[in-house]
Amino acid sequence: MIYEKQAGVPRFESNEYQEKTKDYVVLIPIINEGERIIKELKRAFRYGVADHADLVICDGGSTDGCTAEGRLKKLRVNTLLIKQDAGKQGAQLRMGIWWALKRGYRGIITIDGNNKDSIEDVPRFIEQLKLGYDYVQGSRFIEGGRAIRTPFVRTVSVRLLHAPVISLTAHHRFTDTTNAFRAYSAEYLLDERVQPLRDIFMTYELLAYLSVRATQIGRRACEIPVTRAYPKGKKVPTKISFLKGNSELMKILLLNAAGAYAPKAAEEQKIS
Repeated sequence: MIYEKQAGVPRFESNEYQEKTKDYVVLIPIINEGERIIKELKRAFRYGVADHADLVICDGGSTDGCTAEGRLKKLRVNTLLIKQDAGKQGAQLRMGIWWALKRGYRGIITIDGNNKDSIEDVPRFIEQLKLGYDYVQGSRFIEGGRAIRTPFVRTVSVRLLHAPVISLTAHHRFTDTTNAFRAYSAEYLLDERVQPLRDIFMTYELLAYLSVRATQIGRRACEIPVTRAYPKGKKVPTKISFLKGNSELMKILLLNAAGAYAPKAAEEQKIS
């Protein structure tokens, strides 16, 4: 089924292999992740993640065969969404969030599709959502978390720059703020003071914004321990280039701190 572009939501194709079976959904944004996403889904299959939440792939237009229908179905993927519009991760997530809210899920978990994260920890995010938290951030840097072969530059930039700035902006301490393994309640995403479905979120802006908005408007947030492991002896799996990508992340971080993505500020910027 094709959903045409609408305000805040890109045009996309929906391939639903099953109807909604759980109250929670895991959105996995990918593009050409090859065997990494397959290994991640096999890991999810081994730990029975689909017994707790529906698994949904939010594809940015992969051409490497990693989204072959037969294999996805065998690995208990519920739905494949394929973006057919402009934008990167932010657009993929907006596509997934709109679709998930339309389907009536109570909470949304997101995780990268490059097999770095402990997808078996999904039930722990669901537990926190059921306890009433609206934003649950996975962290490798708190007690119980594990950071395996994290590049030194990544560790320094997250712990000494990104996390402190996000924490100051959110008025709440977070330790692993570039980690996309997190969860949101539907109530948080549907709050009129949030409005995540806006075209301003094209790349990594949405992750930064949703990291701070919950506590800014008085909603409950927490961190839980997770594992993030980088592959041994292989190129670091990432879509962020060292110079251009990191400079863009810095720009997003500063704009977020200045409140540029809050609904009113964003609308004022659009008008001006």
